[in-house]
Amino acid sequence: MSESEQEQSDKQKYEFKKVIEKLKGYDGSGTQLVTIYVPEDKQISDVVAHVTQEHSEASNIKSKQTRTNVQDALTSIKDRLRYYGNAPPENGMVLFSGAVDSSGGRTEMVTEVLESPPDPIESFRYHCDSDFLTEPLDEMLADKGLFGLIVLDRREANVGWLKGKRVEPVKSASSLVPGKQRKGGQSAQRFARLRLEAIDNFYQEVAEMANDLFVSRRHEMNGILVGGPSPTKDEFLDGDYLHHELGDNVLGKFDVAYTDESGLYDLVDAASEVLAEHEILQDKEAMEEFFKELHDGDLATYGFGPTRENLIMGSVDRLLISEDLRKDVLTYTCENGHDEYEMVDRSASIDDHDCSRCSETVPAEEAEREDAIDHLMEIAQQRGTETLFISTDFEKGEQLLSAFGGVAGLLRYSTGV
Repeated sequence: MSESEQEQSDKQKYEFKKVIEKLKGYDGSGTQLVTIYVPEDKQISDVVAHVTQEHSEASNIKSKQTRTNVQDALTSIKDRLRYYGNAPPENGMVLFSGAVDSSGGRTEMVTEVLESPPDPIESFRYHCDSDFLTEPLDEMLADKGLFGLIVLDRREANVGWLKGKRVEPVKSASSLVPGKQRKGGQSAQRFARLRLEAIDNFYQEVAEMANDLFVSRRHEMNGILVGGPSPTKDEFLDGDYLHHELGDNVLGKFDVAYTDESGLYDLVDAASEVLAEHEILQDKEAMEEFFKELHDGDLATYGFGPTRENLIMGSVDRLLISEDLRKDVLTYTCENGHDEYEMVDRSASIDDHDCSRCSETVPAEEAEREDAIDHLMEIAQQRGTETLFISTDFEKGEQLLSAFGGVAGLLRYSTGV
């Protein structure tokens, strides 16, 4: 994935996160919030038929208010589906609709459609409850990394992917390695030689499966995990069976009892610490560089104002934004055409603003409000600046949010700002 594609992916994920956070804040009285997950291979006409059927069955709901709200939600979803042909977008779509609690004991109808999530929706799902169903999307948005998985013993092997948190078995093989007991008529020496040849042939077969699957995607992969009992996995790795361009990508070998498809899941569990460390490795490296420049160099900037100014100048090489930053930017434009900007909490009230350049007052109601991350990323994209979202799951990542306002940058050159 190119740098621009990665940034587009990060921006899409952030936009999804904003919608999901909003959906999580809604409450419905009773089971009246409808969520529908639609996979890419599901025809829209089939979804409409299902919604029509659910609308009919909702007439049996005893509570008049709940019945009305559910049917209104289904009607709203059906209306949205009319905007599509008979095929959902790539990777599918998720529809949310329902009457949510608002102020004064009243309700309001909300409808959201999320198209083309980061990973394909695997199956059609209809859900009606007091909350919208967002957990499957949460898992997709938490996904980071692409890892190759190999589990093997001398009897069988399985090869697959770990895509974020989703294990995807792909290939399997069974061996012809004989047991340790000799069959009649064979000398111990000859039997041992034949057994070693069979083991070698099986390891080559497993390596061929892995090479076919991994080599073409080696530049996308974050690493390879190998599991199985000892000494099998050790023999396999020490024997250099894997393609030479994959050998250096092996992050570790782990004891795994099973080598069928379930062994792939066991391997991921056994490697959890390595995966957790690798997931935030890029974040850690960026923050280490930031702190080094902050203390010993002059290629670091932080805080909304200085970082934004450096972005405008085109001097920021990498924009560092905390994944947990949830703030807005207010834009004040005075009568003389001067623009001034301020980052505030989303719940903050807005006061009148006096322009620092001409002292003209901008009434609070004339200030424009937008999401802070959207605001900064738009400037970054215009200036060819890479944007990194930094996790708060390690100390320096948490410090970016708590001590530096969630916004910082590594500079191409010193500006003194």
